[in-house]
Amino acid sequence: MAEGEREPGSGMVDRSEGFGERLLGVLLDRAHEMPPQLIAPLIAEEVARVGGRDVSVLLQDYAQVVLAPLPGRRLVVAEPELISDSPAGTAFLTAAPLEVAQDDGSVRMYLPLLDGSDQVGVMVVTMSTVDDDDRRLLRRLAGLVADMVVTKHTYTDQFFQARRREPMSVAAEIQWSLLPPLSMSVPQVALAGMLEPAYRIAGDSFDYALNENVLHVAVIDAMGHDLGAAAMATIAIGTYRHARRAEVDLAEIYSFMDRAIAGQFGPDRFVTAQMMRLDTSTGHLQWVNAGHPAPLLIRDGRVLHPLEAPTTLPVGFGGEQPRMNEYQLQRGDRLLCYTDGVIEEHVAGQEPFGEEQLIRCVNRMMSQGASGVRAGVRWLSQALMAERGGLTSDDATLLLIEWRGGAADHLAVLK
Repeated sequence: MAEGEREPGSGMVDRSEGFGERLLGVLLDRAHEMPPQLIAPLIAEEVARVGGRDVSVLLQDYAQVVLAPLPGRRLVVAEPELISDSPAGTAFLTAAPLEVAQDDGSVRMYLPLLDGSDQVGVMVVTMSTVDDDDRRLLRRLAGLVADMVVTKHTYTDQFFQARRREPMSVAAEIQWSLLPPLSMSVPQVALAGMLEPAYRIAGDSFDYALNENVLHVAVIDAMGHDLGAAAMATIAIGTYRHARRAEVDLAEIYSFMDRAIAGQFGPDRFVTAQMMRLDTSTGHLQWVNAGHPAPLLIRDGRVLHPLEAPTTLPVGFGGEQPRMNEYQLQRGDRLLCYTDGVIEEHVAGQEPFGEEQLIRCVNRMMSQGASGVRAGVRWLSQALMAERGGLTSDDATLLLIEWRGGAADHLAVLK
């Protein structure tokens, strides 16, 4: 052990210059080839080196309702914590550390696990005392933990199983493996998505990519609510990615997807789709609508109007060359893309939920100060569920996009 370090549990905390850098370096070196089941003990051991104890790693469940504890030797495994009503949930939603004083004088620290801008979960640790050096080191340690969880999850089921709070259908299993991170944020643009019902989703999906200064987005709804719908969604998203990476325009992307769905499933199956390109330096939006609900434009805290525009036939029906729609966003504008399951839900014999009620819910979301897109889309999802009486008989997907400003604003943020 290097001079100046301490044995875990010895009660001495090393404050020597460079100790934090050495600790993080050791963690990186050891984690490189470490099997997933040993990550938890390694985290607890390294936290102990800075005087921490009672470590928990909490991961977001698929329904985004609770933060579920990751089991592991030397980790504290308690009950799941509600995202909407707990210190861990606050740290998770705000992506900012939170400190809670304990009765014995110690401090319980809640540190968001951020992989880039995607929120993985929260690391919780108790410190007898905490100073700015501790805070800085623990933030960096939490970042490394997030990176390890994301890296190791690709070849283990351990993290997937911790996130599950109920049985998952095969179709949902396929859909979750297809999705990109549920949120993304850079100074120019941010987005966040939700899928319901999380454990039984079948035909809905979305995809995005930020290539240089262009954000590419697709939201799809494959016909049906079975394994066939999941298969259609898989082919639709796969074809979308293939065409997008070939750098063809939106009309040609539609043609690629149309031929793929028609060729694989015949004339009786289809996928509705919304494909968008947003120039994040100027706010110039282009989109093609293939039989999909129009996105809602949100400005100055209210829904301004749906972005109604000419549509073409759903993917798979052999529609004509689609019209490219265009719109100039203003800084701070938000777009809410959604699938028809959001507005068509209804109790037998009653009217569907409808676009007007959706707009009222969005306005309420904005008036109640749901500032970030992640917190906003989660609030909206839960409000819609309550408004619909807890019903989700069809897939219901939300994707909220916020354009924050152009290249000049971006450079100002970096200065």
